[in-house]
Amino acid sequence: MANPTIAIVGRPNVGKSTIFNRIAGDRISIVEDTPGVTRDRIYAVGEWLGREFSIIDTGGLDVSSEPFMDNIKQQAEVAIEEADVIVLVTSVKEGVTDADEMVARMLYRSNKPVILIVNKVDNPELRSEIYNFYSLGLGDPYPVSGSHGTGLGDVLDEAVKHFTTEIEEEDEGVIKFSLIGRPNVGKSSLTNAILGEDRVIVSDIAGTTRDAIDTEFTSESGQPFVMIDTAGMRKKGKVIETTEKYSVMRALRAIERSDVILMVINGDEGILEYDKRIAGYAHEAGKGVIIVVNKWDLVEKETNTMKEFEEKIRREFKYLDYAPVIFVSAKTKQRLNKLPAMIEQVSMNQNLRISSSVLNDILLDAVAINPTPTDKGKRLKIFYGTQVAVKPPTFVIFVNEEELLHFSYARFIENQIRKAFPFEGTPVRIIARRRK
Repeated sequence: MANPTIAIVGRPNVGKSTIFNRIAGDRISIVEDTPGVTRDRIYAVGEWLGREFSIIDTGGLDVSSEPFMDNIKQQAEVAIEEADVIVLVTSVKEGVTDADEMVARMLYRSNKPVILIVNKVDNPELRSEIYNFYSLGLGDPYPVSGSHGTGLGDVLDEAVKHFTTEIEEEDEGVIKFSLIGRPNVGKSSLTNAILGEDRVIVSDIAGTTRDAIDTEFTSESGQPFVMIDTAGMRKKGKVIETTEKYSVMRALRAIERSDVILMVINGDEGILEYDKRIAGYAHEAGKGVIIVVNKWDLVEKETNTMKEFEEKIRREFKYLDYAPVIFVSAKTKQRLNKLPAMIEQVSMNQNLRISSSVLNDILLDAVAINPTPTDKGKRLKIFYGTQVAVKPPTFVIFVNEEELLHFSYARFIENQIRKAFPFEGTPVRIIARRRK
C-alpha cells in the first residue's frame, strides 16, 4: 500500500522549501529522507500521529525557461494528480497575489483536500493580516513561520485527518513488480512485450496510484503476478510528461507498492546519472532488484560486449552488487521469457528466513576466518545473531558495543551470509545491538 502524499505548492519565494525542510527534518519523526534527483531535495517520507506519509516539494519542478505563471500552474497540476492532500503556501508579506488566486481556483476545482498556509508570520503582530486570505475560498488560513517552525503541527494535524483509512488487500501468493527508469528506456514496450509473451492475462485492476491500472497475469509456471503501472497519468496534457522530477514521483509511488523492481537501462545509450539515482530509491526501500538492459538488439557487439557492459554496471551500481543483470530486447523478445522466473526467484529470496542456530554457525565461521576488529584497544565481541524480518532479510547482531561493528566488518558478515544462502536480488540489512 502506497503512503498518502502531501504536496506543497505555491509561487516562488513564499517559503515552500523552508516549510518542506521543517516538516521533513524538525517537526516529524523521519522514516526515510531521500535526496532530490537533480540539485535539490523534493521527496521525504515521515510520520505524524502514527501515520506514515510522503511529502513532495513541487518547487523542484520549476523550469526557468518557461513563463512565470506557467511554472506555478504546472506545480498545481502535478499536486492535483499526485497528492492526497495539497498544502498551498502563501506569504503574509506580499498578501494575496494574482498567482495565489490562480492556483487557488485550480485547487478549488480539484476536489482534493487543500490546506492554506500563510507563511512568514514570524511575530504575533502579523496574525491580523491573515484574514485577507479568506478571499481565496479555501477555508481557514493557517498562520505559520517556516523559519521558526511554529504552526506546522496544526497543519499536519489537519493533513492527517484527510488520510484515507483504506487498506489494500494483500494476496500472499501474488508477486507485485514494476519497471522503473528514466524516460525513453523502453518501459512501455517492455510492459507490452512481457504481457504478450505467452502469458494468460486475467484482468486489469484499479491501482492505488492516481489513474493507474495494474495488470494481473499468470506466468506459464502458474505464478500470479501484478505488474504495477508507473505511467500514472491518463489525462493527456495535464502535466508535462518529460519533466524528470515528475517521473521520479511516479517511480517512488510504484516502488512503495512493489515487491520486486525491474531497473530498466537503455543499452543503446548506456548508464546515465539519473539511472544510478533512481535505482538508489529501490535499494534504500529494501526492494528486490533486477537490472534489465533493454534495446540490446541495437547495440553493436563484439566478443566481450555483454561482459564489459555488465562490468560497467557493477562499477556504476556498486550498492546493487546483489542484483542480477539480464540483457533483453522488447522489440525482438530476446530473453524476455526468462524474466518471470527471475522475478519469482528474487521474491523467494526476499522472503527467505534463516534459523538462529544456522545464522550463529555462520557468524562463528566468519569470526574464525576474519577476527573481529579493534578500536582504541577495544575488540568487537559478537555474542549471537537472529533474523528479525524479511522483505528485505534483516539480521540483528548482538555485540558488546554497536560502534565497534564498523561498516566494513558488517559488509564482511553480509558476504558470508550470502555465500551460505541465495540472497541474489535482495538487499540484506545488518543491524548492531548492544547486548543488555
